[in-house]
Amino acid sequence: MLAILAITGPIFILIAVGFAAVRLRVLVPTDMRALGVFVINFALPALLFGAVSSGALAETVRLDLLLPYALGSLVVAGGVVALAMTALRRKLQMAAVLALGMSVSNSAFIGFPIARQLSPDTASAALAVYALVEALIMFPLLLALAELGGGGGGRWPVVLRGIVLSLARNPMILAILAGLACSALGLALPVPFARAVELLGSTAAPVALFYIGGTLAGLKVRIAAGDIGLIVAGKLLLHPLGVYLAFLAFPAAGEALSTAAVLNACMPMMSVYPILAQKYGHEGLCAAALVATTVSSFFTISGFLWLSGAGG
Repeated sequence: MLAILAITGPIFILIAVGFAAVRLRVLVPTDMRALGVFVINFALPALLFGAVSSGALAETVRLDLLLPYALGSLVVAGGVVALAMTALRRKLQMAAVLALGMSVSNSAFIGFPIARQLSPDTASAALAVYALVEALIMFPLLLALAELGGGGGGRWPVVLRGIVLSLARNPMILAILAGLACSALGLALPVPFARAVELLGSTAAPVALFYIGGTLAGLKVRIAAGDIGLIVAGKLLLHPLGVYLAFLAFPAAGEALSTAAVLNACMPMMSVYPILAQKYGHEGLCAAALVATTVSSFFTISGFLWLSGAGG
């Protein structure tokens, strides 16, 4: 158990430091935006580019990891939408918002720092796979469903154009594509530039965790216990179960990679969840769910590490 706490403890300590920094007014919530922009636009793209460009193309784009992870996430999202619209009698837009919170992990800000401690050689390449699934499949699909549920069905071309343009400007996707191109062509950056990319990428994990804590401290939480409990249970239990079952059906990735993928599914939802839901009027619920899921994930992540033996 001490070995597991040695893995999860530093992660949540850094989150707590960021939380305290905002609550004690050393920083203000608006300062967190600058940190988030730095991580998303500079640190994580550098990390992903370095990881993807440094390995052989076949070793980096692991379809045996990507396909089961995507399938498990899609099955969970589809099940949540169906359940919300039938048993819970929610409209499509709300069902899509619930599914977004239950099927997309915070792979970059929390999942990667934990994975790097367990398997430093493969964590960055695995993050690239998760980022592709989230940015190219889960986000566009669920946000498009939310738009359709809000009466956007008559303007599908506009919705799709907006999604495509957003992906084309996403620094993480551009970094992955650039890394894939360098890997396929056998190109390497000059040593000074490669070292600069490495240094920039090394800042991603600690700054991201600090950002998570500061963001949580600045959220305005509204309580809706039933929906919050549903989202927490869906994200921390249903999503890992869905990914686990997908890897049982397609076990080619091997035990180590499949365990890492299920662990990534155990992470709380992405920190921009309330921001994405703000357009649909559900930011209060999603902010409360983000706080509850992040706090609860300390116990579920530690529990998974203990059950799987991944924590040593």
